[in-house]
Amino acid sequence: VQLQASGGGLVQVGESLRLSCAASGRTFGSYTMGWFRQTPGKEREFVAAVSWSGYSTYYADSVKGRFTISRDGAKNTVYLQMNYLKIEDTAVYYCAADSGSNPPEESFYYDYWGQGTQVTVSS
Repeated sequence: VQLQASGGGLVQVGESLRLSCAASGRTFGSYTMGWFRQTPGKEREFVAAVSWSGYSTYYADSVKGRFTISRDGAKNTVYLQMNYLKIEDTAVYYCAADSGSNPPEESFYYDYWGQGTQVTVSS
């Protein structure tokens, strides 16, 4: 599976962005898909994940109520809609795919990673 993340950019506090992660491979539908983010000097942190079926979603407490993860099987794409962005949301965002039934918030279990897309929120 190859993952291509896009949609990052520079926005102001309170604005919105939608990240996309396009996946190649016929088995996209069997993977849990996640979004993580990382800032310089810090470990990569979990943001959100969606189960292979799309019925279950998971969020970090810091983004609950503001971010929404979804997937479109027909397009082999997972999205992260980010609303009411805060300065602390500034990071490089990575999408990832997990082929197993593992804790979705644990980056260790993800098998494939995209290249990352920069999100910068300014005041």
